Amino acid sequence: MYRKIMVPVDLTHIDKLEKALSTAADLAKHYDAKICFFGVGTNTPSPIAHTPAEYDRKMAAFAEEQAKKTGVECSGMTRISHDPAIDLSEIIVDAATEAKADVIVMASHVPGIADHIFASHGGYVASHWDHSVFLVR
Repeated sequence: MYRKIMVPVDLTHIDKLEKALSTAADLAKHYDAKICFFGVGTNTPSPIAHTPAEYDRKMAAFAEEQAKKTGVECSGMTRISHDPAIDLSEIIVDAATEAKADVIVMASHVPGIADHIFASHGGYVASHWDHSVFLVR
């Protein structure tokens, strides 16, 4: 059913992604699928990386670490944005299409007041992508 699973990750919040990472690994093992970990960085230095090239290397290292941990074939993919807070949802949809993913597994959060005013990233992705989106809370 699934051949490629995309998992958007924020390397600054890996500790909050364990359920989504485990869910993606379980799906990948069940369907003999590959996982593509995806992250959006900036051109400016951040707590994770000083340059886009360093961000690419860190995402590739994260994917390699997850492959060793889970026994699933994993890769890393990144995009650079001038303002990830604004562009993130659209970039995820575009990247998943480009990567030919069959499903996106994404971490979510408990909705708050702001989510009733502004669309969540998961909500946007689920309503703007043509394939399945699995939101893990």
